[in-house]
Amino acid sequence: MRVVENDIMTLEEVAAYLRLKPQTIYTWAQEKKIPAAKLGKEWRFKKSIVDEWFVRHIDEKFSDVVNDWKEKQKNRGSGKNIEQK
Repeated sequence: MRVVENDIMTLEEVAAYLRLKPQTIYTWAQEKKIPAAKLGKEWRFKKSIVDEWFVRHIDEKFSDVVNDWKEKQKNRGSGKNIEQK
């Protein structure tokens, strides 16, 4: 398996990349909420895996919002008013 240059990130790099506090990333890593490997006392992250995790995480968090928006867009063209019950 070939590691892409700069594919391995530190906790601080992941925090900056995701625009979160390092403490948040640290907590998530400890709680296994974000894919990470602890090497000695240091956490390491593979950027490509973090990217995949982020996409899945966003999809899960916003699927209801996206589905509601899609339904409104679909009903907009059909003349239906989805606000009526």
